[in-house]
Amino acid sequence: MDELGFHRTLHRPGTLLDVGAHDGAFTLPFAALPNSRVLAFEPLPASFARLQAAIGALPHVTLRQEALGDATGEAVLRLPVVDGVPNEQWASTAKSYAGHGPRVGERRVVVPMRRLDEFGLTDLTAVKLDAEGAEYEVLRGAAETLRRCRPVLSIEIEERHRPGSTWAVPAFLDALGYDGFWEHWGDWRPMADFDRATMQVASPDPSVFAASDPYVFVFYFLPRERAPAMLDRLRKTEAAR
Repeated sequence: MDELGFHRTLHRPGTLLDVGAHDGAFTLPFAALPNSRVLAFEPLPASFARLQAAIGALPHVTLRQEALGDATGEAVLRLPVVDGVPNEQWASTAKSYAGHGPRVGERRVVVPMRRLDEFGLTDLTAVKLDAEGAEYEVLRGAAETLRRCRPVLSIEIEERHRPGSTWAVPAFLDALGYDGFWEHWGDWRPMADFDRATMQVASPDPSVFAASDPYVFVFYFLPRERAPAMLDRLRKTEAAR
């Protein structure tokens, strides 16, 4: 089951949050789910322009050219440039790309930053989070909303972007009453079974593409009070495919 399959299987009417929306690969499928409202954040100007063009004027989709974090104000978004080509999907407010050698440059863009808790959401049912190392700060700025709404979450967490993040992010969510899982070829396993030494080895240099096999970087978090029923539904859906 892929990340979109997770959200489709556990979909509930309400607001779906897309953090790091880029070109809309999740925003558009989220918008197609029944009785959904979508709130999408993409701070990089070029990506946001393409996102706007892809979404058009859908009335139940709100796009915001902002980064999410644990503070309100401005942040520096660092964009790696490899052999003269911007690598937009690695743009990050949490890390620098300096020092990776002559092939890699860095472009900096000052972007507005908000905390999710500022928006006062009361019907958030799902979150997709892809923030290239800034996941902890995004979640810390969303803690009140997570406590109130209890959405399901899919989060890309990579040690190459933020060493220690595969420990810190699950620990933060555990304290909020969330159970974490990862999935590989239909096998849903708890975070305790995740082996960082063999399942997440990759270079932090955007010009180097070698990675471990398997390379597990998408993790799923379920509110503890509903986790057994939700996990059972995911497994049954996977088995029926």
